[in-house]
Amino acid sequence: MERIAMNDSADTGSVPREGLNRAALEEHWRASERGDTDAEHAVYAADAILDYPQSGERFRGRATISAQRGGHPASRHFTVQRIVGSGDLWVSECVITYDGVPTHSVSMMEFSHGHVVHETQYFADPFDAPEGRKALAEPMPGRNIAGA
Repeated sequence: MERIAMNDSADTGSVPREGLNRAALEEHWRASERGDTDAEHAVYAADAILDYPQSGERFRGRATISAQRGGHPASRHFTVQRIVGSGDLWVSECVITYDGVPTHSVSMMEFSHGHVVHETQYFADPFDAPEGRKALAEPMPGRNIAGA
């Protein structure tokens, strides 16, 4: 996992705010994989907002965010590819597998006072690389290039 350094201790004593935010985010993803709904949603402020731009949905409040995720009928698994960020803005690149089908996800989380106040999450299904680009590309580490 990648980290951008920043020396901001903002009311957290000797632990930089950035370290606390990153630790909270990492625990969020571990709890998501464990299926621990309470721990998964502890990262959100009570009045947090979650946006899904592709469907146009906005969920307002930790309880609502938790309820909409808790009602998902699929078996879900989370693989974090990387987390990058600084201060109060963090981005997670994940593969979320729903009933065995992978979906790539990018989650942008904005923190305030140690909790996520706004998350925007984008989803994209994998697709085959066009034949004409294959000669120009190399596989990403740990992945194969799928052909059309």
